[in-house]
Amino acid sequence: MLANGIKLGYKETAEAVEFTDLTGLKEVPELGSDPEKVDNTDLAADVKQYEMGIGDAGDMEYKFKYVNTANSSYRKLRAAADSKKVYPFQQTMPDGTKYQFDAQVNVKVGGGGVNAAIEFTASMALQSKITVVDPTE
Repeated sequence: MLANGIKLGYKETAEAVEFTDLTGLKEVPELGSDPEKVDNTDLAADVKQYEMGIGDAGDMEYKFKYVNTANSSYRKLRAAADSKKVYPFQQTMPDGTKYQFDAQVNVKVGGGGVNAAIEFTASMALQSKITVVDPTE
């Protein structure tokens, strides 16, 4: 499956019914977590024994095409960053799989160069687990 067609949406409030898709999405992060390996070896063991601890989703950074118009993704996400509120987000894959999570967002405009497009990055500070909603078909 190609990445083309992936969408990222957000809701203004947790009570809102629909996610609003953000336009200009260019790149998405890996989703999931790397659980910490916790040593839980007792004194009778011949080898170390481990349990999987809590996970770390790492840096969740979404890259967007930079457009600064009244209804642009840049303005919406910048407003979300300025508010420091936690928002519900949903990444939808081309096959219909949805990844839902709550996060605070930070926005940073990228640098530029000769013949290079300007982008902005929305970094997510995860505030919930990532819930996977599988397609119905």
